[in-house]
This record gives sequence, C-alpha cells and structure tokens, in this order.
Amino acid sequence: MKPSTRFAALACPLSVAIVAATSAQAEPLQSLGKGEGVLDIIAWPGYIERGDTDKAYDWVTGFEQETGCQVRVKTAATSDEMVALMAKGGYDLVTASGDASLRLIYGKRVQPINPALIPNWSQIDSRLQDAPWHTVAGQHYGTPYQWGPNVLMYNTNVFKTAPTSWAVVFKPETLPDGKPNQGRVQAYDGAIYLADAALYLKHAQPELGITDPYELNEAQYAAVLALVRQQHSLIHRYWHDYNVQMSDFKNEGVVASGAWPFQVNALQAEKQPIASTIPVEGATGWADTTMLHANAAHPVCAYKWLNWSLQPKVQGDVAAWFGSVPAVPAACKASSLLGETGCATNGFDNFAKIAFWKTPQAKCSQGSCVPYSRWVQDYIAIMGGR
Repeated sequence: MKPSTRFAALACPLSVAIVAATSAQAEPLQSLGKGEGVLDIIAWPGYIERGDTDKAYDWVTGFEQETGCQVRVKTAATSDEMVALMAKGGYDLVTASGDASLRLIYGKRVQPINPALIPNWSQIDSRLQDAPWHTVAGQHYGTPYQWGPNVLMYNTNVFKTAPTSWAVVFKPETLPDGKPNQGRVQAYDGAIYLADAALYLKHAQPELGITDPYELNEAQYAAVLALVRQQHSLIHRYWHDYNVQMSDFKNEGVVASGAWPFQVNALQAEKQPIASTIPVEGATGWADTTMLHANAAHPVCAYKWLNWSLQPKVQGDVAAWFGSVPAVPAACKASSLLGETGCATNGFDNFAKIAFWKTPQAKCSQGSCVPYSRWVQDYIAIMGGR
C-alpha cells in the first residue's frame, strides 16, 4: 500500500466542510474571452489521449488545433490523489469520480460552471445532467464525462464459468482449480472500497439492513470492517496502479479482483485469459465529472475543453478506449471505434444496477452515518494489518 500520509491530509471530515455555505463559491463565468493557450488537466489514466499509445485514439490533437489551447495532463491513480493535487493547485480541470466531487465542492477546490457557455450541454444523458455528485443547491460543478462499473475481473483458465459472487475475493474459498484463493485475489487501495464490502454484505447479510453502501450506521460499519479485516489475509496486493494490476494477473498468479473495464480490455487485447462479470450482489461504479478548479489559470481553455469533451465522437472514442459508457447517448452511434454495440457491451443499460461512488457523509438518510474521515483512517489500518 501507499504511505498513510497520502490519506492523512485528506481525512478532514466532510461534515466539517459542509458547514461552509456553498453560497460562498464564486459565481459562474458569464462570458468567454480569448483562450489562454494552455490547459492543465488531472485525469484518470486513459482519459486524455493524443495517440501516443494508439494513433487511432486521439481526441486532444484536434482540440489543440481548433482552439490553440495546448493540453498538459497529470494522471492520478485514485480519487484521494486527485483531491490532494487539486488542493495543491496549479491545475484547471480534473476528471473527478463521485467519491471526490463533493469533497472538492464543499472544500471550495472547484467552482460552479455556466452550462449556457457549453453548447453541447444539451446532449448529456438526462440520468447524469443533474446528478447529486456534481449538482449542489441548483448549481452544476462540472460536465459529466464517462461512467461504468467496477467489475469482477477473473482468469478464465481458473474460472471456466464466471464467478457468481464477490465472495470469491472476500471469503476464504477453494477455487475451481482446487487451490485456495489466499494470495490470489486483490482489493482496491482506496477507502471507498469499503462500499464494495458493504454492497456484498447487503446481499449476504440482509439482517444488517444496509440499503445504501455509502450510508452506514455504526453497526453496519462494524460488520464491514470485520469482513475487510478478514479479507486482509487473502490479499495479494491492494492495487491502485492499473499497470501493476495487469502485470500481477499476467505474472504473479492473481486470478480475481475488482477492476475497471480498462484493464479487462487491455488484457484481452494482449490475448490474456481474462474476462469480467458483475456478480449477483451488483457492483459499485463511477460516474466521472470534469470539474473546473476554483483558481483555474486558464478558464477559457477549460470551458472550450468542457464543450469539446461532450462531442459525440469524442465521447464514443473515450468509451471505446477505456471500456466505459459515454455521458452523451448520441456517442453510441458516433464512433467507429466504439461500434454499433459498444454502449450495450460496456453496460449502458446497467445504470440502475450500479451503486455509484459518492462521499460518505455524517448526515444521511438514516440520520447519522459514519463519515468518510473514519473510512480513510480505518482502511489505512486494515491495509497495514491492524
């Protein structure tokens, strides 16, 4: 695991940040001038491609040629890393997942946007346009980008048929090849992973009464911690670097783990014995939003990117590369790389089955829940064997 100091700076309770009224945020821009010539973006790996890996996947060069804004990208492997980078400053945009977006909003790291300055706003999927992870008090704090599930990736030489339950990574088991799962499964290096455990327990132990894996009372939370502590002895690695995880599946005997569709697609492209599934319990997932830094040095170029990123072809090409679902439905028919069936393959119709990442808050529908600061502190301890 990464040093605990990476998380410690992020452990300030969201409930404290919420006390600060969102009305203190700057008002959205009302007009755009000339572009500044530069744009700095924090992004998930594979989200901002200029053809360096595969010439067919390039949605940056055209933007630079059209706008004169040169794109510089800083990749981040976890939401916590993104929050830390945004706190440090020096960036214009971030492709934030739902477990980071509210922290960025309430922490005043991002500013509200003006959809009237984004002509392609009208093309956004209606299921995402006013989503609660980027819309607060009627103001939008970014444009939806891509979404998808955290799938169960597995080795098809070991599993001739797809695993039906997340139990394969949470509970001691003998796998179909006759060997135990100990040391052959992985978990995500991020406190939001506790929601995966909660989703599993929602199905496995219905008496706990879990309805939302991100809203846990003390008893439910204690059960989640007990499960993840038990899981620790099974874990080969807590992963956050997709390249390392792919290497582990190829070279280290790892056969099952939660993963992004990106890793599945990449390994299959290498002809590796890999497939993925969404087990009976469902899956957590991410709906990412491109958000504008509160002190962005290049806001005009940022707005130009926000609009560019919502073009159907760009959305479709990103989805094809990353294995995600576009935030613009028209993209499903606009990208030859994604193809006619790409949206269906990537899970366009599974939206209602996904428990999308969101930041756990102290105030919740149950009245009182365990806040994200506790999730961070406890998960660090668990990954360290405590």
